[in-house]
Amino acid sequence: MEETNDIVLTEEAAETPSETPAQPKPRKKRKGLVILGTIVVVVALAAVGMIAWHNQPSFCGAICHNPMDGYLATYSQAPHSAGFDKWGNDVADTSAMLAVSHATEGVTCLDCHTATMSQQIHEATAWISGNFVSYDNDMFPSAIDERSLTQLMTATGSTGEQFCLREGCHEYAREDLGALTADYAYNPHDNHYSLQLDCSECHKAHRASVLFCTNCHSGLKIPEGWLTMSEYGQLDHLY
Repeated sequence: MEETNDIVLTEEAAETPSETPAQPKPRKKRKGLVILGTIVVVVALAAVGMIAWHNQPSFCGAICHNPMDGYLATYSQAPHSAGFDKWGNDVADTSAMLAVSHATEGVTCLDCHTATMSQQIHEATAWISGNFVSYDNDMFPSAIDERSLTQLMTATGSTGEQFCLREGCHEYAREDLGALTADYAYNPHDNHYSLQLDCSECHKAHRASVLFCTNCHSGLKIPEGWLTMSEYGQLDHLY
């Protein structure tokens, strides 16, 4: 009898599972993780795309609308053709504006207009509130004020002419610039060091450049599309 009982107990133990089988994970949790992962990927791709677009000139016109329209319009003009500056003044040769000549070389807005975070926050706030410094003109109403060379230098940490002569831009030593215009009667890059002229005295970005030397000297060779100081003084919307 004892042996029989042992056999029965053993069979019953064999039929009883020793462990509880693992329960499958809820499908809802898996689905939630998939959705979350998809959202993260989409947001990351959107951020990368936004940053890439932010570096393109088209971003300025699309986001800022009227305040930046004049700048984008001058930048987008065909080189070496009749055109206009951001105030609507006629320009005999568009390449006389640095915006056009730089665009021809593949230079974008942000290559000169360094976008620091504090500057972007300030400009975005000014744009939303409408409290930006601007001048009205017939072609581009509410065109935002031009950035001075001093403001551009501050954003890049450059000083004086080094904004233009810095690495990656015009990599000339100041004393070597004279060779570029050695055939001029009055070499604008070699004479009158005492005047301490900035590059922007002659070279303009969104309007025709002007030969500062004509302020005193007459009969000078004027680059194609450039203006004399007298002609420059007659333009609309000077400040």
